[in-house]
Amino acid sequence: MSRSHTNVTAQVIEEEACPLAEVLDHVAGKWSIGVLVAAAHGPVRFTELERAVEGISRRMLTLTVRRLERDGLLRRTVYPTVPPKVEYELTDMARELYGTLRSLTDWAQRHRADIAAARARYDAAQRA
Repeated sequence: MSRSHTNVTAQVIEEEACPLAEVLDHVAGKWSIGVLVAAAHGPVRFTELERAVEGISRRMLTLTVRRLERDGLLRRTVYPTVPPKVEYELTDMARELYGTLRSLTDWAQRHRADIAAARARYDAAQRA
C-alpha cells in the first residue's frame, strides 16, 4: 500500500517516531540497560558497575553513566572524602523505565519459544 493510502504523514513520523527513536537510542543500548539494571538495586559505586556490566570497558562505562546522568536517569553523588567516594543511583524516572524494561523482559521470556517457532516456519517457507 502506498503512503498516500495511509494516515502516516511526515508530521506524524516527526512528532512520534523521532523522539521515540532518540530515547531508545539512549536507553535501549547494550551498556545502558546493563547500567540501569545494575543500579536498580540501590546506590552503586563506579567499580561495582564495572564489575556488574560484563564486557564494558572503563571508558565506555564513563560515557554511558555520563549520558544517563545527562538524560536524567542516573543521579551521581560525590562524597567529600579522600579519596572521593562517588555513587550512582536511579532517578524516579529511571525506576519507572526499569519497571518497563522488566515487563519487556518478562514478555520476551514468555514468547521466546513462539518467536523461535515463527522464525523456523518463516525460514522453512523461504527455502521452499
